[in-house]
Amino acid sequence: MITSEAVPWAKAGGLADAVSALAQELDHSGHDVRILMPRYQGIRRDSLYRYPTPFTVRVGEEIYTTAVYEGRLGDSSVVVYFIDYEELYAREGIYGAGGSGYPDNLRRFSLLNHAAFAIGAFIGWEPDVLHSHDWPAAIVPVIAQRRRAMGAPGPATVLTIHNVGYQGTFPVGDLPHSGLSWIDLSESQLLHYDSLNLLKAGIVNADMVTTVSPQYANEIRTPRRGFSLDKVLSGKDERFVGILNGVDYEVWNPEKDPYLDAKYTPETVALKDRAKQTIQSELGLPITNDLPLIGMVSRLVDQKGFEELSSPGFGALPDILESGETQVAILGSGDERYEYYLRTLAHRYRNLSVVIGFDDRLAHLIEAASDFFLMPSRYEPCGLNQLYSLRYGTLPIVTRCGGFVDTVEPVSARGGTGFFIDEACPSAIGSTVLAAVGMWHRERARIDTMRRAAMKMRFGWERAAAEYVSVYERALAAARGGPGA
Repeated sequence: MITSEAVPWAKAGGLADAVSALAQELDHSGHDVRILMPRYQGIRRDSLYRYPTPFTVRVGEEIYTTAVYEGRLGDSSVVVYFIDYEELYAREGIYGAGGSGYPDNLRRFSLLNHAAFAIGAFIGWEPDVLHSHDWPAAIVPVIAQRRRAMGAPGPATVLTIHNVGYQGTFPVGDLPHSGLSWIDLSESQLLHYDSLNLLKAGIVNADMVTTVSPQYANEIRTPRRGFSLDKVLSGKDERFVGILNGVDYEVWNPEKDPYLDAKYTPETVALKDRAKQTIQSELGLPITNDLPLIGMVSRLVDQKGFEELSSPGFGALPDILESGETQVAILGSGDERYEYYLRTLAHRYRNLSVVIGFDDRLAHLIEAASDFFLMPSRYEPCGLNQLYSLRYGTLPIVTRCGGFVDTVEPVSARGGTGFFIDEACPSAIGSTVLAAVGMWHRERARIDTMRRAAMKMRFGWERAAAEYVSVYERALAAARGGPGA
């Protein structure tokens, strides 16, 4: 696997969790899985083994002399190789700092992509499949196709799109930094609307392409959700599939969560009220069991619906708070304007608490303490917090898109596990939230039934890993030109 992120070493979003969890599950199933990623500034060398021999990587006309460090992923057998080149990786952040991407990101991640083809000889191990994750690793399929065209055998390639909104676009004049040739602009289809587009080229050249939920796979083949790559994705036909991400239930489990004073099961879900009192006390909310608590743990960005939720004179949150029928707890960081809007609202309303930043303990407590978990995303490839929420008996309130559709059962006369916002707009967000809150006040038995049903749902990585193995087999068949692709 070639990736820019993997927990516990580097994380900007759900990509890091998915890569590590999938790798470990494949390892548990008997596959030999290894990860290649940069050694960023925050990854300490003293906990890793350093190869004594320098590692040389050619990227076009440039020669990089790097170091390779090796580590292990948790208690698994998954080997992680870290490319150490301080000029490109020893800096703050993964992709940039201060909200802007680094101007040399094409160089930074092209080195990673080309290293994927050189490291096999260096370590004495050649993979059957190279599995790339998102645009930072999307040149790998391009290089593989070029090598095949020259008669060189090589591994099959799989590209997973975790969010099609991030594509790796760069000025055409930067092409030499990628290690690709000017011929590749057309032959590898790197050019897209007068810019280099790494994700597009990866999609076109990969033997198989996946994304992180079946519904999202359908959505991004439409102009509305495809971010201009809908036709490219549609062109992959049967070689493009959606595989739902899983959850690590060893980490997200209210029956043994170390952050909870009172663990609980579907039969003892009423113990959530103890967690609610703890979080109310910590966050300065009035301590009461007479109001439902709505939780949010999120990046504070447009995609997650914070324009529709919190913008002055426009957002739904003030109306929700002014109803006086609920409390809201928000943990997250992101765009400075949303941080400012939310802080301003928290000063105005006693029933809102906002914590800017991230705290793993607090994230677990909010999941456990909340009655509802609000995710008003404009789009959502898979979503993880709604999966955590289901396990904790915290009913998701989500927009009707992406992985939400694949994981949340809408409330109905027969039951359900959550509530759907039909459109990511302030009026729909507000009305859906208040309808859910109203049900909590008037139909608690129905809410308790939904909670127990939610807690019994499972979205483990075992299923996802089995589907990925099938994808790898199809990619190998495609690479060899045989049937089954």
